Amino acid sequence: MSTYLAKRGGVMIPTIIGIVTVVFLMVRALPGDPVVFLLGDEGAVGAEALEIMREQLGLTDSIPVQYVRYVAKTLTFDLGNSLLSGVPVVELLKNAIPITLAVAAASVVFSVLVAVPLGALAAYWRTQGKDSLDQGLTWFAIIADALPGFWIALVMLLVFSLHLGWFPVSGTIEWTDPWQVFTRLALPVVVLGIAQLASIARVTRTAVLDALQDDYVRTARSLGTPELTILFRHALRNSMLPVITVLGLSFGRLLGGTIITENVFSLPGMGTLLVQGISGRDYTVAQGVVLVYAFLFISVNLITDVLYTRIDPRVKLEA
Repeated sequence: MSTYLAKRGGVMIPTIIGIVTVVFLMVRALPGDPVVFLLGDEGAVGAEALEIMREQLGLTDSIPVQYVRYVAKTLTFDLGNSLLSGVPVVELLKNAIPITLAVAAASVVFSVLVAVPLGALAAYWRTQGKDSLDQGLTWFAIIADALPGFWIALVMLLVFSLHLGWFPVSGTIEWTDPWQVFTRLALPVVVLGIAQLASIARVTRTAVLDALQDDYVRTARSLGTPELTILFRHALRNSMLPVITVLGLSFGRLLGGTIITENVFSLPGMGTLLVQGISGRDYTVAQGVVLVYAFLFISVNLITDVLYTRIDPRVKLEA
């Protein structure tokens, strides 16, 4: 295991360097001048004031010089200060990351708790000749997958927040108040969880359907083992590797969903921070957020590989 992790760590280094380079270039390709956004156009403050501000921010240096300076600071975990507020980007991320991770983790748990049993039951009903129930669950998953996430978010916001008043529309998150955290994050978690339901349910159904045809299932039935025990304790347990795989692969989609969902529900997470950085031409904030997103995606893929060995001891990680 340690040899494998060391090898994966070595592979991650050029990957992270590539990500840093792409992020640096893409952010600077954004249209607009952050100095003009901060101070106003030349007619309002004068060309000299704009040039002085550009020099203070290091924007007058060549792109290679800016890149070397950015990489050197990144290696020391110095992501610079926000061009708009002057607050260190690391401090902004410290406040935003827990919110995004909480929403993402809870949405994964929600989708797994709903989709995995649905997929397993659909496979079981298929083997029992109850095709209508199987098709009903399958179509439910397909429809849930086809609905745009932002549309679901707006509908839930309109119904449960504005009309019924069950959940707050905006406001800060007080981690010391569990009920306030629940009411603030419940709708975003459900919206993101629905986006994962279809893929998880379909993969679970296919994997369990194959497992129910294996010899050990027939042996368990001949010994009088209850059907629910066979389904959830044996067949489902031996079908979890594909489910873990699709969870790891869909994490990128989940991160993209947090950007939209956080803005719809006014959550001060990384998605909102990224949109503010891009709209305000705040290079340092946009760079820092995208870099953290990329690091999270790489980390989740590594965790997915390690989980394989915990779920199925027969799987060995090659060094």
